[in-house]
Amino acid sequence: MLIAFAFGLSIVAMAYSIGNVSGCHINPAVSFGMLVAGKMEVKDFIGYVIAQFLGGIVGAGILSVFMGGTESGLGINGFGEASALGTSMGVAFLVEVVLTFVFVLLILGVTSKAEFSNVAGLMIGLTLVLIHILGIPFTGTSVNPARSFGPALLVGGTALRQVWLFIVAPLVGGAVAAIVHKYVLAAEEK
Repeated sequence: MLIAFAFGLSIVAMAYSIGNVSGCHINPAVSFGMLVAGKMEVKDFIGYVIAQFLGGIVGAGILSVFMGGTESGLGINGFGEASALGTSMGVAFLVEVVLTFVFVLLILGVTSKAEFSNVAGLMIGLTLVLIHILGIPFTGTSVNPARSFGPALLVGGTALRQVWLFIVAPLVGGAVAAIVHKYVLAAEEK
C-alpha cells in the first residue's frame, strides 16, 4: 500500500507542478498513447522519450544513493522467479498491457475535457495507486517503460534481461487505449 500511494501521490505532485509545462509526460506509454491519439507530434514524442528515459536513470541513481546501493529499494519489475507470485511471462505481459491501457485511457479521458482540468492530476494519481495495488504482486507494476528501465540498468542481471517486457507491454497498452479513446469513446461524444 505504501508503494502504491508513493507512486500515485508522486504523480499528483508532478501533475500540479509540471503539468502546465509538459502535460506531466513522465511516462513513454502515456506519450505514445498521446502520439497514437493524434495529440502529440512525432518530434515532441522523441524528445519526451529521451528525457523520460534519462529521468528514469537519474531517478534510479538517486534512489540507489538514498537506499545505500542497488540491491534493494529500486522497485525493479519482473516475471517468473523475479515476481512475487511467480507470474509467467505471458501473464505478466497481459497484466502490464491491461493496467497501462486503463491508466492511459483514463489520462486521455480526463485531459480531453476542460471541466476535469482542476481534478485531472488527482484522478490520474489515484488511478495509479489502484493500478499499483493490483499489479505489484504480479510484476512489481511498471506501466512506465522509463521507470522500469532506470532500475533495471543499475541492477542488471535478471532485471535487465526482463526489462523488454516492461517497455513493450506498456507501449502496447498505451496504443490500444489511444485507439479505443480516439475511435470508440471520442467518436461517441460527437
